[in-house]
Amino acid sequence: MPELPEIYNLAMQLNREITGKKIKELEVRQEKCLNISVSDLRILLTDQIVKACEAKGKWIFVRFESGAYLLLNLGMGGNLLYHSNIKTLPEKYQFRCDFTDNFYLTISFWWFGYIHGVKSGELIFHKMTNTLGLSPFDKAEFTFERFNALLADKRGNIKSFLLDQRNVAGIGNVYIQDILFKAGLHPNRKIPDITPEERVLLHYVIMDYLKSAAELGGLAYEKDIYNKNGLVKEFLVGYREGKECPKCGIPIEKIKAGSTASFICPHCQR
Repeated sequence: MPELPEIYNLAMQLNREITGKKIKELEVRQEKCLNISVSDLRILLTDQIVKACEAKGKWIFVRFESGAYLLLNLGMGGNLLYHSNIKTLPEKYQFRCDFTDNFYLTISFWWFGYIHGVKSGELIFHKMTNTLGLSPFDKAEFTFERFNALLADKRGNIKSFLLDQRNVAGIGNVYIQDILFKAGLHPNRKIPDITPEERVLLHYVIMDYLKSAAELGGLAYEKDIYNKNGLVKEFLVGYREGKECPKCGIPIEKIKAGSTASFICPHCQR
């Protein structure tokens, strides 16, 4: 499943490639991905010019000059590809966008995903994005003060808190493993027991680790809009059960944390 580093890269690439382009035609082969009918989506976006593309959490926001939005979420994974030639279009896809300059965009979901159209002025009513929490890539938004304030009244464990998209948007069960390791926190550590110094470190690690992953193009099994894979192939403790901890050499363990699996060093993350 793509997380913030992958989604951020896709959004930045789209912003570079399709800003200023006008939509000529839309094709939808899987209507259950939509929040409105195919005809309404075409009415909303056909002949509209892209103004900007940005990421928040696991969503890509494509904003148009009309004020309308196309909201994209790759769900459990998928390929969002940009084509300069109609001959490179994949055989199977759920969504296709043709631009007036004969460039194309296709989305092929691995399992499920979302393609939502939102009218001008109605983004605040979109239930799947209007509750998204702080974005680690927004320095003005993801300040330590705001992050710490979110932690202040929470009583659960830190992993569940970070995976809740209403708190911090974009972290999933892949990157959370090494984030907690680098911060020296056990995934089941209760939030009230986390010291002020540990909170400062955690805030820094979240921004730094996700930024480093984005700079590498994201996960090796995820593709960018040019069909190129990312370079993140290995983790410090994530998915390395039985391997030596890079800090102390103790074997990494796989445990259950809430409803998800976690990989930890039992010595460094007590």
